[in-house]
Amino acid sequence: MEHSELEQKTKEYLCPTYARYPLSIKSASGCRLYDLQGREYVDLLAGISVCNLGHSHPEIIQAICSQARKLVHVSNLFFQEEQVLLAEKLVQTCHLDRVFFCNSGAEANEAAIKLMRRYMSKVRGENRHELITFSGSFHGRTLATMTATGQDKIKEGFYPLPQGFAHVPLNDVQALENAVNENTGGIMAECIQGEGGIKLMSDEFKAKIRELQKSRKLMLIVDEIQTGMGRTGSLWAFEQEGLEPDMFTTSKALAAGLPMGALVAGDEIAEAFGPGSHGTTFGGGPLPSVAALKSLEIIQRDGLVDYCRDLGQGAVKRFREVSSKCPGTIREVRGRGLMLGIELEFPGKDVWNALLEKGFVLNLTQENVLRLLPPLTIPRQDMEEFALVLEQVLLKHNYSPSDKIGQSN
Repeated sequence: MEHSELEQKTKEYLCPTYARYPLSIKSASGCRLYDLQGREYVDLLAGISVCNLGHSHPEIIQAICSQARKLVHVSNLFFQEEQVLLAEKLVQTCHLDRVFFCNSGAEANEAAIKLMRRYMSKVRGENRHELITFSGSFHGRTLATMTATGQDKIKEGFYPLPQGFAHVPLNDVQALENAVNENTGGIMAECIQGEGGIKLMSDEFKAKIRELQKSRKLMLIVDEIQTGMGRTGSLWAFEQEGLEPDMFTTSKALAAGLPMGALVAGDEIAEAFGPGSHGTTFGGGPLPSVAALKSLEIIQRDGLVDYCRDLGQGAVKRFREVSSKCPGTIREVRGRGLMLGIELEFPGKDVWNALLEKGFVLNLTQENVLRLLPPLTIPRQDMEEFALVLEQVLLKHNYSPSDKIGQSN
């Protein structure tokens, strides 16, 4: 099928929920994507931080195929070895104790919101159901997680939204203090906002979160959907941020491309979920469980967390060199590990298009932030080649002063 026909059939048969890239992907391997004509692209998106081990990793494929021959699905009415082994492996990576498996990041965050409310009600006997989240955040597209998200653009047309959510400007310490009241049960935060434009929390803001978590006994939920599985240079981003969540959620890269999400919580909090209080048909099935187990094994065995941290530090330095050579084009370079944002001084669609034409697939978020989420296995040379091409594109780019964006996104 040609690209034009595929594009037409997509418009004809699929709901129009995506502004798709002008690209049809036929196959992928490692850190490379191939279109219908066989043209090669360097993948700096990794399926939006999903394919942390690259595409078609042979050990992941072998694990999936082997499991598929044995058992694909039976539901959570049965004990399953693969699921238990994965839960054990996950709790060994952190300070928490229990896991609830589901199918996506939105479902994991939905489960966290429900568990916070149920714990406050059933265990503490308090009506502390409200959750504080931050401007620019993204937590999912269910009604509850969409409401928790601190971006109005995704809520248009879906009102009325559920009650019990308060939004605070990111890094506004006083606003966070003022938002806490007798009904506040917890705070949900991303250590680094991905869709929000690779924004980090300030040290003062993190200190205030820790203080409120302790002094007001608020439950801290850390959303690791995009930052987890080694993406930021530690297995979980909260390890670098000095935060100790009462719960955290993960998905995207968890099962190396298969749909899977997880909520990880402490014993006391997890006990608030009794039989029948929450559930899912597919969550934690044998197939995604073995993929996740193998993915964790490879990340830890091959030292990819350290490699990611080192490569990311070098990339930030290199992109800042590009900025100095292209004055007036790059406002800021930020991020950790291989979760990087290059914020431009102007709308970045033309730059994004030029990079795609040069064979680099990446994301543009918040209108002017080039978001890089490459596989953790990406060679150093690929990152250097991208820096060279980015410099060439920016030096050739023409824009008028009126194009310049006045406020940072």
